[in-house]
Amino acid sequence: MSRTRTALLAAMALVAGATGTAFAVDPGSAGIAAVPCTVDYKIQNQWSTGFTAAVTVTNNSAAKSSWSLKWSYAGNQKVTSGWNAKLSQSGAAVTAANETYNAQLATGAAVSFGFQGSYSGSNAIPATFTLDGVTCNVDDGGPGGPTDPPDPGGPSTRVNNPYEGAKVYVNPEWSANAAAEPGGSRVAGQPTGVWLDRIAAINGAGGKMGLRAHLDEALRQKGSGELVVQFVIYNLPGRDCSALASNGELKADEIGRYKTEYIDPIKAILADPKYASLRIVTTVEIDSLPNLVTNTGSRPTAVPQCDVMKANGNYVKGVGYALNKLGDVPNVYNYVDAGHHGWIGWDDNFGPTATIMKEAATAEGATVNDVHGFITNTANYSALKENNFTINDTVGGKSVRESKWVDWNRYLDELSYAQAFRNQLVSAGFDSNIGMLIDTSRNGWGGAARPTGPGATTSVDTYVDGGRYDRRFNAGNWCNQSGAGLGERPKAAPAAGIDAYVWMKPPGESDGSSKAIPNDEGKGFDRMCDPTYTGNPRNNNNMSGALADAPVSGHWFSAQFRQLMQNAYPPLS
Repeated sequence: MSRTRTALLAAMALVAGATGTAFAVDPGSAGIAAVPCTVDYKIQNQWSTGFTAAVTVTNNSAAKSSWSLKWSYAGNQKVTSGWNAKLSQSGAAVTAANETYNAQLATGAAVSFGFQGSYSGSNAIPATFTLDGVTCNVDDGGPGGPTDPPDPGGPSTRVNNPYEGAKVYVNPEWSANAAAEPGGSRVAGQPTGVWLDRIAAINGAGGKMGLRAHLDEALRQKGSGELVVQFVIYNLPGRDCSALASNGELKADEIGRYKTEYIDPIKAILADPKYASLRIVTTVEIDSLPNLVTNTGSRPTAVPQCDVMKANGNYVKGVGYALNKLGDVPNVYNYVDAGHHGWIGWDDNFGPTATIMKEAATAEGATVNDVHGFITNTANYSALKENNFTINDTVGGKSVRESKWVDWNRYLDELSYAQAFRNQLVSAGFDSNIGMLIDTSRNGWGGAARPTGPGATTSVDTYVDGGRYDRRFNAGNWCNQSGAGLGERPKAAPAAGIDAYVWMKPPGESDGSSKAIPNDEGKGFDRMCDPTYTGNPRNNNNMSGALADAPVSGHWFSAQFRQLMQNAYPPLS
């Protein structure tokens, strides 16, 4: 290449700030293999005072156990926040160093990170990058370029059931935690949901992978087939008004922050054409809308914070806004949380819950077409199918519904509830093709305590209690339940109306701390996570049934994971 041509391309790289893409610098006649590293620096979004950029670096030299990329700006650009790398800046010089989870960089491997920055005047792309002190060239990221991941294929064709004919994403962080436990390798390859439970989780908090890092890894796992990647959208203002353990960072009135700082950035990332070939499943705001039915007004289960959220409308507005924005992305499949049978299965809850879901699905510009389906039992323990008795059984002239356990509920388990609630939702105005997901991550209830047949017929209570798989004190108990086990493994289309059994709650991640633990995640201490707690009206004043020594919600709870494996049903081999 002539000096003139090289200089021209270098100049083009500077001009490229207006269009957001760095152009390639030819490494010369030695060929691309002679270049120790290549860098793809793209400006994704730019406005009058700021911008976001994505950087991919490919290592063409010896494998690395850590890495550090450096560059300098010609203007006054300042990095203000970043994800998937530790970014620092001194004057014009910027350093991006690896996180713990992406420190390994094999020969020929690539790593990606991103950041947000500010500027005034021009926003020229840096001319030179060094990886561990060695100068790289800049790659255009075009088809076949060294920074390209394996071709994931074209945009994903929208399907009725995204799980059919597709693999499901295995979160490498959860997988590593599972594999580190004795016997954990038996389930470490199972797909689980990724929880975006605060704003910082979008870009990666506490050294964890951010949204883009998970999507990039999903593309790698996808290969040439179809792949579902599952995210839990969970950061409403005044989140989970009835359970302190899962309270969030946003105050009850911060609907504006929810929209602009949480949903909008998630939507922007999911809408990146790079990820168009993935089937992206979103579980939208668990425990929100059902709370507006069961825990408000004059009911004995009412909670003042839930009355606040019903009055200000921010649960309905927030869910509607999320459905509207995320539903605009063609390869996103929104599933709204629908509680579980032990919460919504009573006559006075069942219909009103479907009604309020229709209200949310038509709020803030959303329509029912933005809802692909619903999910039940998210992060809960309700048995999938009770086989030892039916809702129509009677003992001594008393209906099973009169037992203390069933307590006049119309449903005994999640499968019957999910199928019936699906019909109710269609009656409320949702599309007749909606599908249901059931979270089976912790509802197996196996082990030595699992009944092998019906209970004694001496009374309706002995009959039900002796035969039920679900061993909780009360179906309202939800925190780190003692005796629980892994349930059915994730699978597509397992029953009529059910799109999939999923492990949306990663087994081994705590529901909440068993005592107050200071944290910077906005998560409080709920007595339902205290093993000594004797209950409240929401669980008919029963013991909590929670495990001791639990960490803050979302943190790894080794003792729980080991219990879940021990009591798995179907059993682990």
